[in-house]
Amino acid sequence: MGDRSKLIRAFTGSALIVNLLKDELEKQGISSFIQDDFSSGIAAGFSGGTPSSVDLFIKEIDAMRAQIIIKEFRQNNDSAT
Repeated sequence: MGDRSKLIRAFTGSALIVNLLKDELEKQGISSFIQDDFSSGIAAGFSGGTPSSVDLFIKEIDAMRAQIIIKEFRQNNDSAT
């Protein structure tokens, strides 16, 4: 995601679910970025965020396609989301 496209938050959930969704989006050619304030805070020596709240960001231009993939992902993984 080296260009300067605007990023938007597409999904928030546990680290496991967000990583699975990231993989699914990337299979469909949609780049994404994970922001995990909790893990980042621990690595830096302070507390920040919550362990069950990890954000997945995508390029704004990919939002329409990503919404469809995220909806299908949530339906197929309803017990996990």
